[in-house]
Amino acid sequence: MLISYSPWLQAALWKKEKPAALQMEYFSLRSRLLGLFLLITQSQCPTSAGDVAKPNFVLMMVDDLGIGDVGCYGNDTIRTPNIDRLALDGVKLTQHIAAAPLCTPSRAAFLTGRYALRSGLGSTGRVQVILFLGSSGGLPPNETTFAKLLQKQGYTTGLIGKWHLGVSCSSRNDHCHHPNNHGFDYFYGLPFTYFNDCKPGEGKDVLVDLQVMLWQMSMLVGVGLLTLVLARATGLLEVSVKVLVFLTALCLLGFTVWYVPFEFLKTWNCIIMRNEQVVEQPMEPDALPGKLMKEAEQFVERNQNRPFLLFLSLAHVHTPHFISREFFGKSRHGLYGDNVEEMDSMIGRMVKTIERLNLADRTLMYFTSDHGGHLEDSSERGQRGGWNGIYRGGKAMGGWEGGIRVPGIFRWPGRLPEGRVVDEPTSLMDVYPTVVKLAGGQLPQDRVLDGHDLMPLLEGKTERSEHEFHVPLLRDLPQRRTLALPRHHDCEQLRLHHTECCCVPSALWKGREEKSSPRLTALTQLAEFSGS
Repeated sequence: MLISYSPWLQAALWKKEKPAALQMEYFSLRSRLLGLFLLITQSQCPTSAGDVAKPNFVLMMVDDLGIGDVGCYGNDTIRTPNIDRLALDGVKLTQHIAAAPLCTPSRAAFLTGRYALRSGLGSTGRVQVILFLGSSGGLPPNETTFAKLLQKQGYTTGLIGKWHLGVSCSSRNDHCHHPNNHGFDYFYGLPFTYFNDCKPGEGKDVLVDLQVMLWQMSMLVGVGLLTLVLARATGLLEVSVKVLVFLTALCLLGFTVWYVPFEFLKTWNCIIMRNEQVVEQPMEPDALPGKLMKEAEQFVERNQNRPFLLFLSLAHVHTPHFISREFFGKSRHGLYGDNVEEMDSMIGRMVKTIERLNLADRTLMYFTSDHGGHLEDSSERGQRGGWNGIYRGGKAMGGWEGGIRVPGIFRWPGRLPEGRVVDEPTSLMDVYPTVVKLAGGQLPQDRVLDGHDLMPLLEGKTERSEHEFHVPLLRDLPQRRTLALPRHHDCEQLRLHHTECCCVPSALWKGREEKSSPRLTALTQLAEFSGS
C-alpha cells in the first residue's frame, strides 16, 4: 500500500509564496498519515514472530478404551486406520500408564501433572469419582493445570467434550471447579460424563444396589404403614389418626429424599454446557459426537493464526454406546466395535482438519485414553466394555494393570521421528511438563510434580525414562491395595496388606535394609501417604 497525494495538494504545499510554513505542514501531515498506516497494518497482523514459533497442541483423550482395542497395539479385528496412521507418522509408547483406573482421578492427574491424591481426589472408598453434578467436590481452585500455564504464554485454550472434575463449590453459580476457572478460555461439552441414565432404555448407572436397597426399604415401610391402617380400620389395634398422618408424612418425605435425586439424574447430570451456560438439558445422546467434532473443528479454524491448545475429550467409548447410521453393524464386535471404529474416524477427522489448515508442522498431536477398558460392563446383549490385551483386569479393578495401561501416541511432523517405538515407562502425567516446556512456560515451583518432560525420549535423545516407579491410585478392595512398579526385571517381591505387589528393584530393596536409598524413601513415603 502506497500513500499518495493529489497533484493540486502537492502544488499548493510547494508554492513559493510560503515555502517554510507549507513545507512544515506538509511533513507534519505526511508523518501523521504514515503513522496511521503503520498502526492499521500492525493491528491487522494476528500473530507476532514469537507466537509463530510456538507450537499448537491437540490433545485427544477417549473414554474407557482398552489398549487392546487399537490396531497398532495388537488388535486385528477392529479397524482403526487413523490411529494406526498416527503411530506410523509419530511415536508410539508401549508402556504408557494412567494415574488411576477411573475417570475423575486419572483426568485430575493428567491436567495437573500430579497424582490425584495430591489434589484431594484420591478417594479409596466405594465412591471414587464424582457422581452428582450438583455436588461440591471437584478439582481444587488452587491446582494449576497446564491450560493455566499456557494462557500465560499467550495461548488460546479450549476444552471440547468431557470434564468430570466438578462444577461448583458452595453455590450453583460460583463455578469454582468449572473448566473456565481452570485455564480453558472456551468450553463446550459434558461437565459431568456420559452414562447409562443419559440414554432411555439403558438402565441406571449410579449406585444401583443402593437404589434397590432404598426401594425395598420403602416398600417394607409402606407395607407396614398399610398394615397399621387396616388394623385400625378392623379394630385390631388402637392407633390415633395423628400418628398415622405423621407416619405417612414421614414415609413420603423419606421416599422423596432418595427417589428424586436418582430419578432425575438424566435432567441434572446429562447436560451440555457452552462455557458457563447450559445449552442442552437433557442432551440428545446420539447427536453428541457430531456436535463435539463440529465444535472442535471450529475452535481450530478460529485460532489457526495464533497459538492454541485444544483438549478434545471424547465421550467414546464409554457406555451406553452411540448408534451411528454410518457405523452401525459395520464391525465384528457389536456396538462396542462400531463405537471404536466411529471414534477412530473422529480422530482422523481432527487430523485432517489440522492438515487442511496447513498446521501439521507446528502442531503436536497426542492420542490416549483416560484408563483401561471396562471388562465387567456387560448385559443380556453381550459384552459392552473393551479389551485390555495381555493385561489382566480393567476399569475400576485395583491391583491389575489392565485398568491403567493405555495407548499413547505423539505426532509432530518435522520434529518427532516417524515410526519410533518407545518401550520405556511413561505416564499421562508426563504430558503436563512436556506441553508447558514446549510452550515456553515455567513449571510450578511451589508443589510436587510427578510427571517428566517426554521430548528427549520422544526425539530419541535419550533411551531411558526418568520414571523409577509408578504409584497409580488403585481401587481399595478388601484388605488389598497395591503399588505398580513396571520398570525393572531384577526385583524382589513386596507384600503390602497381605497382597503381593509388583516387583521392587533389588537395589532398592537392599537400600531399604541399609536405610540409605532416597528412591525407596520417596516410594515408601508416597505409599504411606496413599494409605498403603
